[in-house]
Amino acid sequence: MKRIDFYVIHQFLSLLGVAIFGFLIIFVVVDTVENMDKFIDAEVPGNIIFSYYIHSLPWFISIGLPMAVLVSTIFTVGLLSRRNELTAMKASGVSLYRIAAPLIICSIIISLASFFFDDRIVTTGNQKRREIEKEYLIKSRGKRYSTKKRDIFLRKSDDFHIAIDRYTPKTLKAAGVVIHFMKEGKLTQRIDTNRMTWLPQDEKWRLETYAIREFHPDGFETAVHFSRSDTVLAINFSPEDLTRQATSPQEKNYSNLKTFIAELNESGVDTTRWEVNLYGKISFAFTNVIVVLFAFPLVAFKPRTGLAFGAGMSVFVIFGYYAFIRFGQTLGYKGILEPALSAWIGNIIFCLGGIILLMRARK
Repeated sequence: MKRIDFYVIHQFLSLLGVAIFGFLIIFVVVDTVENMDKFIDAEVPGNIIFSYYIHSLPWFISIGLPMAVLVSTIFTVGLLSRRNELTAMKASGVSLYRIAAPLIICSIIISLASFFFDDRIVTTGNQKRREIEKEYLIKSRGKRYSTKKRDIFLRKSDDFHIAIDRYTPKTLKAAGVVIHFMKEGKLTQRIDTNRMTWLPQDEKWRLETYAIREFHPDGFETAVHFSRSDTVLAINFSPEDLTRQATSPQEKNYSNLKTFIAELNESGVDTTRWEVNLYGKISFAFTNVIVVLFAFPLVAFKPRTGLAFGAGMSVFVIFGYYAFIRFGQTLGYKGILEPALSAWIGNIIFCLGGIILLMRARK
């Protein structure tokens, strides 16, 4: 069996390398075409553009790895089936579980490596990309080249914090905004609004459907005011602050994000969204295991048409999985589920589904 294991693993890793390389080329080409006009308008030097994409490679590898694992699993099992090697193994008394074992073990190892790769290398690359954007794209000619941002946090001082679900620099609109006013490290006032728009002529923010909560120094709420009408608010931050200084979970590794959450908790700031992203860093790494658990039995289930059927169904499953992950995160952001459960619920459900599918396949 060791020889068979090495044979399957070698084929899987060879296809994985080719798939990752292919996805890298696609991501770089698409991103270059999309952003080239921005680089040209900002007159960014060629060596800086090259450096930008060198630092982008880890992020492209991270987002392409689950799809590469999916493709390599489909073709590994599909080729074994097409060459009747899968049938020969099962005829020799080797169960489907035993054949799948090396691929599942590989996916677990890849998932663990993926977490440390994201935590150490991808976050560093994202920080370098961010520095280049701030230096050459955001500053250049005062134009707003950054795209829509998610889950950003701005801490201008110890007395003022703002958390934003989504921010679009092009329209100067922010959604899902929570503003905290602090005094001596304690929360004194909180403003929640569904949408907030910058008014350049007034240099103020227009709030839509907002709530203002007052807090006692001991932490309990003393007063609350709800309004469905619009109001104008003058506070000490602008779109430039959001574009230049806001931080996102992708720019922090696991330990830094955990420390950051602890500091926010000490200041009395609600950290639910950041906790969801913290647990999500671990859960997302195990997407590779989910992919293998689904792809292997789907391809092996129909030996004659396994490659095409497994490819189609696996792509459908992985997009459904990503949609479910986002749904779980939304439930966590809204406080409906605990942060850890919201980040892992997609993995739990799809992992159980993959195991059931593997058990129902012909052994």
